[in-house]
Amino acid sequence: MQTHNPHEPDKQEARPEPEEIDASHGYEATDVRVSGVVVFLVALSIFAVVTAVLAYGVGKVINAHLARENGPPGKWAKTVDIRQLGNMPSNPEMQSKVAELTQQFPTPRLQTDDGSEDIANLHAREELLLENYSWANQEQGKVRIPIERAMELIAQSGLPVAPQVNHEPLLTGDSKPVVAYPLTNGFARTGYELEQTAAERPTAPAAHK
Repeated sequence: MQTHNPHEPDKQEARPEPEEIDASHGYEATDVRVSGVVVFLVALSIFAVVTAVLAYGVGKVINAHLARENGPPGKWAKTVDIRQLGNMPSNPEMQSKVAELTQQFPTPRLQTDDGSEDIANLHAREELLLENYSWANQEQGKVRIPIERAMELIAQSGLPVAPQVNHEPLLTGDSKPVVAYPLTNGFARTGYELEQTAAERPTAPAAHK
């Protein structure tokens, strides 16, 4: 059994004494290892070259696959070098060229602004017709009036009543068509059903005083 002798010094590994740092210069006196920087730059260059080669190869494969699926270019495929026209917002020639190219496509064409501009223009035209006076037919003297004024006139005079339809006498052998009701099997009756029910309902005799 191992025993510990208090008079015998401990046999431990000798720890190296920490190296004293000379701070008299006020900055790091040792130089950067040039070999490490060179290795990093070489590895970075190799990685960039390999990535470029892989991207180029993948692009060629994708373009070849798309070319096989799309087939030969048709009459609507046209290549235009837009770099010669410069910046589109400040170049009228570029804008006219793009407008000319878009007019060559058959209708219906896709809207470039998701229809927001067309809808805004439509609502603006509708508001002009609903809120202002305008000619409906100048030759006949017909004028459109604002909807608020039209509602006021209808509230004052009421809606026009349709004239009563005069039924022609039945010919020999004809009979008046009879509509079988109820027309619906639910709880909501139509106006015709309510009128027929009210007409067939026996009227209560008036009470004599």
